[in-house]
Amino acid sequence: MESSSHYYRIKIKGVLPLTWSRHFDGLSINHEADKTILHGTIVDQAALHGVLTRIRDLGLPLLLVEQIDTHHKENKK
Repeated sequence: MESSSHYYRIKIKGVLPLTWSRHFDGLSINHEADKTILHGTIVDQAALHGVLTRIRDLGLPLLLVEQIDTHHKENKK
């Protein structure tokens, strides 16, 4: 059975403190100019919707949600 967890990259407008990682299910936080990049493994669709709901509740504009194919990257090594 295939795992339902996937690696995601989520870009939002605004700069969040690095310490807020715990508020986003432990996703890593990086900054790119005036944007925040959240990235890491999200266990399932319910968890993804939870992260997106937190972004909405903070009033932060969502710029990108991207599922990264880590299996493809591992095969290229």
